[in-house]
Amino acid sequence: MRTSTWSTCSPLSWQVCTWLPARRRGGRRRRKSVSRPLDSVTRSLGDVDALARGARVVQPGDRPSVPRIRVLHVVLDLHAGGLERLVADLVRRVDPVRFDNHVLALRFLGRNARGLEQAGRLHVARPLPRWTMVWPLPLTRQIRAIAPDVVHTHSGVWYKASLAARQAGVRRLIHTDHGRVDPDRWGGRLLDRLAARRTDVVVAVSEALAQQLAATGVAEARRLRVVPNGVDTERFGPRPGGASVRRELALDDVTPIIGSVGRFDAVKRYDLMIEAFACLRAAWRDGPAPVLVMMGEGPEGARLAALVETHHLQGAVRLFGWRDDVERLLTAFDVFTLASRSEGTSVSLLEAMSAGICPVVTDVGGNRAVLGAELRHRLVPAGDARALAAAWEAALADGQGRRVDGAAARRRVEQRFSLDAMVRAYERLYVGEADTDSATT
Repeated sequence: MRTSTWSTCSPLSWQVCTWLPARRRGGRRRRKSVSRPLDSVTRSLGDVDALARGARVVQPGDRPSVPRIRVLHVVLDLHAGGLERLVADLVRRVDPVRFDNHVLALRFLGRNARGLEQAGRLHVARPLPRWTMVWPLPLTRQIRAIAPDVVHTHSGVWYKASLAARQAGVRRLIHTDHGRVDPDRWGGRLLDRLAARRTDVVVAVSEALAQQLAATGVAEARRLRVVPNGVDTERFGPRPGGASVRRELALDDVTPIIGSVGRFDAVKRYDLMIEAFACLRAAWRDGPAPVLVMMGEGPEGARLAALVETHHLQGAVRLFGWRDDVERLLTAFDVFTLASRSEGTSVSLLEAMSAGICPVVTDVGGNRAVLGAELRHRLVPAGDARALAAAWEAALADGQGRRVDGAAARRRVEQRFSLDAMVRAYERLYVGEADTDSATT
């Protein structure tokens, strides 16, 4: 965070003195963003625009004794996925009196950036040639112009963004690893090790991920902190509405629905999910046969649609793209499922559990910690289609057990994985309060 000399100034000039840099870096004065206000009483045009949109802006009476900490999130994009939703939620929820939010997307902004300008300023990086892996000068200049106190990088941009941030003179660098393939590629590990050396705090979203980062030598234990992902437990809560969703799907009230929400990527193993569902349908004998609902998009989309046809499951497997009303669609699910071969802390799993849906997921990454001891019987081995089908069958056959486990899932998220708890943990990291904590924050 910037140091300042305002305490030595006269009362009439303290606002201006607050912004005078206390040191020089590399022989040159650090550039300040021209958009930064010097007077706490006069609102900027950006604040007026934000008020018109209904956003909260810092009022004169809210001004803290020191300037707000400018936090710059660097991401590939904010299009679709748990990482992207989490960053958007974090920007919206941090204390606007203490923090000035900026987001820099290296590719484009995307769907999760809708309305986000009310909570922070959004930037898109200038085109970056391949050689910028060695010397990312355009990115360095853009970060220097934004003039952040803290740069918070996220999975996919760590090496390049951390290098540019240090070249821009940023004094505090935090990175969140949202999950990685196990085992991951040696080339990626090498770049991440280099990035970790210039990073103050490396955040893992689960204890299992922190152990993997330490065991593979990506990050030193002294730099690691664990901040589990969190979700909005008010938005994602038990609610009526399942009947209307079922009508949209042309399903009656008794047809069992197994649902999944996620990115259609190879690591998520939706192909295995379809294979397991084919096994379940072939063995189903009692009552209406179940339906599998998969919501998401990604590079595996066309392949998954072809697999549905290969297994003759047209009509039994419903593929949906991006939906803005996931919390409403969850109300129709009897079981929420994941077949991933690697996870950090799945945001979609947390959302489903917060909504009171019984989970059946693979025993990978942070899934075991998310379910906890009370729901551990709902874990299945990764890569085993028959075991997944059997777990679905057991859950669908026991309505009372599903309801009990759905209620337990809701309690688990409320107690351990709320969005507010996650946001407070990151706020402590931004100001350096958690630097001497143990690995788990």
